[in-house]
Amino acid sequence: QGQLVESGGGLVQAGGSLRLSCSASGRRFSNNAMGWFRQAPGKEREFVGSTDWRGGNARYADSVKGRFTASRDNAKNTLYLQMDSLKPEDTATYFCAASRHSAAISISTVTSWGKGTLVTVSS
Repeated sequence: QGQLVESGGGLVQAGGSLRLSCSASGRRFSNNAMGWFRQAPGKEREFVGSTDWRGGNARYADSVKGRFTASRDNAKNTLYLQMDSLKPEDTATYFCAASRHSAAISISTVTSWGKGTLVTVSS
């Protein structure tokens, strides 16, 4: 099954930046699309950004497009999310996930979830 562990969350002021990392262990995910989702208190989990198995075909939610960048290093079995120009509405727990498919990911195709890392953006 493998395990995904997120890191890099924390408290940041609006306009600031954070870089999240997701390290995989127990199995390699180099053949799987991977992505980031987030869940704010009282809200449903939503898609943030993703890459295909090679690190290409990056896709983003409209709310983060132009501010967030998803990338991966398959040699390190690690997924990243660079978050710039953060806004208070970006406050949420961010989850890393792996898809059963190589090209794309959605909540319905996720086979492995991390436990999440909290990002808090103050105004």
